[in-house]
Amino acid sequence: MARYTGPKTKKSRAFGEALFGFDRAFEKKKYKPGQHGNSRRRKQQSDYAIQLMEKQKAKYTYGVLERQFRNLFEKASRKKGVTGEVLFQLLESRLDNVVYRLGIAPTRSAARQLVSHKHIVLNGIVNNCPSASLRAGDVVGVRGKSQGLLVVRESVARKSDVRKFPWLEWNSDKMEGKVLAYPSREEIPEKINEQLIVELYSK
Repeated sequence: MARYTGPKTKKSRAFGEALFGFDRAFEKKKYKPGQHGNSRRRKQQSDYAIQLMEKQKAKYTYGVLERQFRNLFEKASRKKGVTGEVLFQLLESRLDNVVYRLGIAPTRSAARQLVSHKHIVLNGIVNNCPSASLRAGDVVGVRGKSQGLLVVRESVARKSDVRKFPWLEWNSDKMEGKVLAYPSREEIPEKINEQLIVELYSK
């Protein structure tokens, strides 16, 4: 199963955002990586470079590689609605992202690992495919014998007040959440300009 395994702090510094969750190293050095650090003068970026940067930011944020991302974009472009918003809805409705949004895991990479290690059930059936696409009405929960995992208990306790995503519903007693609908763009907190991504792929 392909995924990015390189230096995460370096990537976050390149984009100027903590793409993979809270990072102490990034908080100390929020400038671009490189030998001369923050003192180096940067050239003005071209429109293409800016568009590419937004696409790369989205890929690393959601843990999706190029071919997957391209396929999702093509799927979004075939659906009704604004292509950029539909693309983000497809990214948000991935199983690993929903596990993260529900607060079952502290990061998307941790959520991906929980799913691939068969700790997560989808509609009562164990599902180990992080890229599985969810729909309204789908129920995501923690497998019975996995509910005692330290990472799960700590994450749920830390985010018990969360549930700040109105398109999701959480039941702490059953340790499961329900997808109520696809999120609108306003309900997705990621600071990514999807229009630039659409422009890039439209060339």
